Amino acid sequence: MQIIWKGQNCFQIITQKTKNGQTIVVIDPPEESSGLRLSPLEADILIFTGPHAQEKLKAIKDAQFLVDGPGEYEIKEIFIRGIAVPNNKSKTTVGETIFIVEGEGMRLCHLGNLKQKELTADQVDEIGDIDILMISVGGNYATNAEEARKIISQIEPKIVIPMNYQIPKLKIKTEGVDKFLKEMGIKTVEAVNKLSVKQKDLPTEETRVILLNP
Repeated sequence: MQIIWKGQNCFQIITQKTKNGQTIVVIDPPEESSGLRLSPLEADILIFTGPHAQEKLKAIKDAQFLVDGPGEYEIKEIFIRGIAVPNNKSKTTVGETIFIVEGEGMRLCHLGNLKQKELTADQVDEIGDIDILMISVGGNYATNAEEARKIISQIEPKIVIPMNYQIPKLKIKTEGVDKFLKEMGIKTVEAVNKLSVKQKDLPTEETRVILLNP
């Protein structure tokens, strides 16, 4: 599996072990107003963790399937589960959706623009065991560095990929990733262009933080 970060919440996930060859999942392409302008991304499955404008669809090339809400989906040998997050202003209105994506024997969790100081016990149970966690760390409209650290300790994933922090060209004001690294007790970590990982290579002891270049 390959995981590529495109800035903000946007990831391109490429799984190899399917009957029809590789399957490409794209999560949360950014709006043009963010300042991040992407070349059209290839995708078989397009996932939105929150409300999306029509312009976001322009960033995707030939997506066959759109998933944008709670529920369970099985598409091209990829299992996807959306967990509803109650709206901050109304516990009965759905706001964001947490997504679990399963492929190649691994479980990935994308928390979207989750804005909670910590997860509820029910959320922790629903999310379950996670191999790779994508979590916002820059604050503003989503979890900040301190909140992210607490949530990571609740989920206990094998790998954490921070997202939604300040990068060049991003017009939305968020904190940099350094504060999160300090919260996690990490002095230095070298960013890579993509994460290539197999189930057998996952860490077995401490959670590993991986920075991706956008």
